[in-house]
Amino acid sequence: MFSSYVPRWLQVLLTEKFFNACIIHEDSRKNEKNIYCLDCCISICPRCLAPHSSHRLLQVRRYVYHDVIRLDDATKLMDCAFVQSYITNSAKVVFINQRPQTRQFRGSGNFCTICDRSLQDPYLFCSLSCKIDYLSRTEDGLSKFLFECNYLPLPDSGLDDGLVTPDSILEPSCSAKTSSGSGGYDEVWCRALACTAATSEIVRKKRTSLTACRPTCPPVSEVSGNLMNRRKKAPQRAPLY
Repeated sequence: MFSSYVPRWLQVLLTEKFFNACIIHEDSRKNEKNIYCLDCCISICPRCLAPHSSHRLLQVRRYVYHDVIRLDDATKLMDCAFVQSYITNSAKVVFINQRPQTRQFRGSGNFCTICDRSLQDPYLFCSLSCKIDYLSRTEDGLSKFLFECNYLPLPDSGLDDGLVTPDSILEPSCSAKTSSGSGGYDEVWCRALACTAATSEIVRKKRTSLTACRPTCPPVSEVSGNLMNRRKKAPQRAPLY
């Protein structure tokens, strides 16, 4: 799916299977591999942290069997403009990979440029994977959309189990900004703004052509009106011979 110039840490992040039990600590509690080491390109469990303490680390969370990461962490690594974010447990998160759909999206509205999942306006991608997949096919590739990040620690509040239960409802974020607005991210925010216009321009032409090709359904009122008119006509009988 992705070309050879996608960094290895990113390729592995998009294909890694998280929340499997750690083989080294299989007899321990909380041994799910929900931490990703960007320097070693592997997933680890909390008990494996010691040798990776100075490495760049991401905590992966899961909502209904799908992996998400905090938007604040993602924006330190790449431009996340126009990737739909969600709010859960007072933090913004983004899906790592696209989610399979039970039925194909139909009708008008905003949709993911890659997988056609329904989105809120003005988002263009449902996940990091979809945006990376699209940008890797463009002439400029990912070079302008990946950031250099030499320091990525785990949250100061400590690790949680990474599981977001269905009781914690994911609500779509109302903003397409790439940062939650908290302090300390001015540099990342400025770099992301520089990429936002390029992202919009890259996608605009394809979105226009896709919209033009989609079949449009007549309004419900028009359909129901035609049915009513058809019913009001006098019944036609077969001629008598």
